[in-house]
Amino acid sequence: MKLFLDTGNVKEIEQLAAIGIIDGVTTNPSLMAKETGDYRKTMKEICRIVQGPVSAEVIATEFEGMIREGRDLATIDEHIVVKVPFTRDGVRACKTLSGEGLKVNVTLVFSAAQALLAAKVGATFVSPFVGRLDDVGQDGMQLIQEIVEIYRNYPFHTEVLVASTRHPIHIVQAAKMGADICTCPAKVIDQLFKHPLTDIGLTNFLKDHEKAQAARV
Repeated sequence: MKLFLDTGNVKEIEQLAAIGIIDGVTTNPSLMAKETGDYRKTMKEICRIVQGPVSAEVIATEFEGMIREGRDLATIDEHIVVKVPFTRDGVRACKTLSGEGLKVNVTLVFSAAQALLAAKVGATFVSPFVGRLDDVGQDGMQLIQEIVEIYRNYPFHTEVLVASTRHPIHIVQAAKMGADICTCPAKVIDQLFKHPLTDIGLTNFLKDHEKAQAARV
């Protein structure tokens, strides 16, 4: 399963990309609003660092605006994926943009029916938000299971990009279900590295090594 970093912060991306575990990046207007500097330059820099899919979201909510913005965003870099919201106009825009050979990420997906429609219009990625479903008392990971099952029944090329991940359990469950990608904030990816027994084991190894060295003196 691929891991995408959900951020617009170049420093966070540089730090985690250097480890070799990051396959792409997702951004949205809320994340980019936290960053300073020129938007296009920032997106270009992110693409340079990651060398993988980088989602850049349109602001327009009507079809013509989405098409105009999507085409413009795609000129930033070859790695840009145009991100559109799941609405009637968004689905229509996905059909047009994907038909032009652009990669499209359909976001704000909260049902298997929505994911089915996104796949039918050629979405490269579909982004179901599991954490936000959990917030309202629904089982977000159940949705992932349903989407993966549906996609396996048909020759869709759309990848399931699990979004709004809140903790490592979401990521492990998504991997077990066969989801293609999880996109995560940096703090969630950091949690993947941590286990108290690893820390204890390393501490004990080092102590034993020091004792052995002291005994040889």
